Formats: sequence, structure tokens, C-alpha cells
Amino acid sequence: MKQEHAIEAFAALAQSSRMTIFRLLVRTVPDGLLAGEIARHLQIVPSTLSGHLAVMKRAGLLRATRQQREIRYAADLDCVTGLVDFLLADCCDGQLDDCAGVLALTKNK
Repeated sequence: MKQEHAIEAFAALAQSSRMTIFRLLVRTVPDGLLAGEIARHLQIVPSTLSGHLAVMKRAGLLRATRQQREIRYAADLDCVTGLVDFLLADCCDGQLDDCAGVLALTKNK
């Protein structure tokens, strides 16, 4: 993952409602939720939710699929794994034995 993409993804999560949305969608992997269900769960006005979902989708954090008249959103765990890998790429100054436990988390997708 390139630094620019990581920054965009972290920026997308650096807002309370978007973090709450993402955490909800992580709990529903792999199925995700319809936009209306997300709005009801979190009591977010649909127009506001739409803006948040667009930011997160653009950052690669979400996958969206049309389901009749609504869109189903799901957390993209590959993106999250990429973010963790990006953060830990230089972990422990190359001494992998020192951070083996942390690195194992990224390998157990």
C-alpha cells in the first residue's frame, strides 16, 4: 500500500460517525448491511450517511453492491490488512523476532 492511500484511509476513519459505521460493518463481515439498515442501526439521517459512506468507499474501506433499489455496504478487510501491513512494514527495525506476535495478526486474515 502506498502512503497516499494509507493517509486517505486513515483520514476517512478520523471522524466519529465514520468510525462507528466502519466498526458496525466489521461486525457484519462478509455480508455487510443495506444503507437503510445502517441508518436505522446508528440513527443517522440517510443523506448524511450517504456522504460518510462515499468518503469511506473512495478510501477503499468499503465495498458496495447494488441490491435492487438499495446498496449493500461491507467492510473491505483486505484494505484494513493493507493498512496494518503498511504501519508495521518497518516494525522492530527488521528484528522480526521482536514483533512476531504483532505480525502474526496480519497473516491470520
